[in-house]
Amino acid sequence: MSGKIQAYNNVLELIGETPLIKLSKTVKGFPGDYYAKVESFNPGHSSKDRIALHIIEQAEKKGILKPGDTIIETTSGNTGFSIAMVSRIKGYDCILAVSSKSSADKIDMLKSMGAKVYVCPAHVSADDPRSYYEVAKRLHEEIKDSFYINQYFNELNIEAHYLSTGPEIWKQTAGQITHLVACSGTGGTISGTAKYLKEQNPAIKILGVDAYGSVLKKYHETQEFDKNEIYPYQIEGLGKNLIPSATDFDVIDSFTKVKDEDAAHMARKISQTEGLFVGYTSGAAMQAVKQLVKEKEFGEDAVVVVIFPDHGSRYMSKIYNDQWMQDQGFFDSVSTGAEQHIEYIK
Repeated sequence: MSGKIQAYNNVLELIGETPLIKLSKTVKGFPGDYYAKVESFNPGHSSKDRIALHIIEQAEKKGILKPGDTIIETTSGNTGFSIAMVSRIKGYDCILAVSSKSSADKIDMLKSMGAKVYVCPAHVSADDPRSYYEVAKRLHEEIKDSFYINQYFNELNIEAHYLSTGPEIWKQTAGQITHLVACSGTGGTISGTAKYLKEQNPAIKILGVDAYGSVLKKYHETQEFDKNEIYPYQIEGLGKNLIPSATDFDVIDSFTKVKDEDAAHMARKISQTEGLFVGYTSGAAMQAVKQLVKEKEFGEDAVVVVIFPDHGSRYMSKIYNDQWMQDQGFFDSVSTGAEQHIEYIK
């Protein structure tokens, strides 16, 4: 046999061009059409592959990153995994400061990819020396030849999605998209995607998703950073206890807040009805859609794209674990977890 071998040089060539998948069962009875932008099809199983590759390659082009350097980052898990993956292929050491709220699955995945991991307490203020922000900064100062990605305050976070996610969605919907629903953590995904889409059609509505316990929604509405909004919550990678400069609030039309419990149940529902094994933030995004439908946000001609940021495998010890759900008080008389039947034959 002769011919050219069809293969990729490495997994980095698989980043982007994720599929748009029409939703059916979770949106039954909703007006309009609903599509999921399924980011778990990236090789690192999340949308964060896009920013990890873009920021690192830009640093290489500018001469900031050199062979043998160490990459440092603050992460709730997904960005860290993507950075560790890129670092392995490009030959950099990788150190990650991770929130203790991150699932054990995520932390184990980071270690399996060869990263050195510092687990920091989640429920401390952003300026506390134990916070994952401050730990990452300290490590950057202490380690010679290190590069701190700093996704929360890095404009390249926005640019990565402006150059990739936005154009992909515009092309995949043939310019018919009317609404984008996306979670906001660092804000890079929603901001970069929104910037591109609004340039194509300013009438497209950008609907952000926030968590109860986060400051983003109130800040968007009042320009006030209100510490009283901050309290512990479970959803990872959604909301913030600070205002990231990687969030362009001007391109976001409104925010909807979702509860930990509702987002967890919705993620499980998506997995069991649409056959898409999604993460906690995907459940949050879909829960926001459900709430927006009740608020009559969408008409019959709506074409709604919902970004599903990551894969369910990262939450096996959390939302897909019945005991964890029970411990959080997420099972009540209506939803007991009984829909998952396991029978042991002896």
